[in-house]
Order: sequence, then C-alpha cells, then structure tokens
Amino acid sequence: MADKSKSSRKVKDKWKEKTWFKIYAPEMFNSIELGETPAATPDELRERITEATVQDLTGDFSKMHIKLRFKANSVTGSEVHTQFIGHDLTNDYVRRLTRRKRTKTEHVVEAVTKDGYRIRVKPMVVTERRIQSSQETALRNVMVSVVAKQASSMVLSDVIKSIVSGDLAKDISNATKVIIPMKKVEIRRSEVIAFPSGTQLTETSSQPVQTTQEEPAGEQPARFEEKASEQPAEEKRAEEELSPEEIGNGS
Repeated sequence: MADKSKSSRKVKDKWKEKTWFKIYAPEMFNSIELGETPAATPDELRERITEATVQDLTGDFSKMHIKLRFKANSVTGSEVHTQFIGHDLTNDYVRRLTRRKRTKTEHVVEAVTKDGYRIRVKPMVVTERRIQSSQETALRNVMVSVVAKQASSMVLSDVIKSIVSGDLAKDISNATKVIIPMKKVEIRRSEVIAFPSGTQLTETSSQPVQTTQEEPAGEQPARFEEKASEQPAEEKRAEEELSPEEIGNGS
C-alpha cells in the first residue's frame, strides 16, 4: 500500500511556476532588449549576469568579437534592468593576433573614473617583432599612464564607449609607438570593481544567464552608434598567415 501511494503522488513541475522576464541593457546602450530569462520570483533575478556582443546591440559585424557583460540590478514588473560590469574579447580573435617572432605584452591597470567608478582595464600590445624585457616594462608604464589619465577625465559611460570604439587603444598605440612599432593594440578585458558611494556595490562573479537573443533593430541607437567597417588590412593579412596546423588548432 505504501508503495502504491508513493507512485500515485504527483511530481510538481517547477517550470510551470516560472515567469519569463525581459532583460534590457543600460541607458548608455539605449535600453536595448537583450533577451529573456525565467524565474519564479523577482528575487531570483538579483545579480544575474547576461552577455551580449556589440554586434547584437548595434548590428556592426566588425564588432562581433567584443563581448559585453551586464548584471541585473532592478526589476520593474516583467522587465529586468541591468548595469554594465565589464567586457572581454573572444579567445579566437586574440589568438589571431599572436604570431611567431612577435611579442604580446599585457598589463592590468586600475583607475577611477570622473564619476567615482573604480575600473580594472587589461590592455594588450602586440609588437611587429620580438622585444626585450626592458622595452616591455616601458610599454606597461605607458599603459598605466594613458589609462589612468583618460579614465580620470571621463565618466564611466564615456570610458566604455572609448573602449568599445577603439579610441582608448588608439591613444595607447600613439603613446607607445615611440618605443617600438606596434602591430596591434587592444583592450582585452575590462571590469567595474567598485561603484561610487550611494550606488549599489555588487560582486561580479556570478555565472552568465542563458538568454534568447533578439534580432538587431533596423535603426541604429542614437546614443551608442557603431558604423560597420571593413576588416582592417592588418587583420586580413594576419588571417592569411595562418598555417594549416594553426587553423586546425584554432577550430
């Protein structure tokens, strides 16, 4: 009898209790809809993280290698509003920049923006040829100087736009080319590690949320526009230099 009562007991379907919430990007990205995520209660959405590429936000195919991370910070009805917490470059894009007889120099720079956000930026410099350790030290010193100066003179939204558009990388390239010719300069990673007083301080170690991506809008955002551009010539040459062995490893 006991076994029969257990077998007749209905299994509760937790998915039927969940509701779909729409996730929106911050205002600096024109509050574009990023996708949807399920949750039983709004409290479950606290500090969830979702990822999107710049191509998803602007439709610019040349920016598909830049991944942006957003964290949920408020829920209004069925809408989840997020805040920017960092960006990263895809691994395959970084691998294409590294070749034999070149030196890849990376550094970690912490700076404070004009509106009080503390950010961690990781610039990456790829030189035309191999360089000495003393030259790498000089490059890292220039990275610190440029990033700290630019961040202190701009608010967080302007710093993010400078990183995504490549303006910050250009400033580093112009400052470092007097030391050694540059092949490529990129901001490989960035993250917001502290918020100003009066703003919610959150950790940035949560796992990404699975989202359903929407098709890019036909019209480009007014406040965050990116024009599609052709692939730079140096990147095309770098791809052409791939050997069959490297292509196999990259895949």
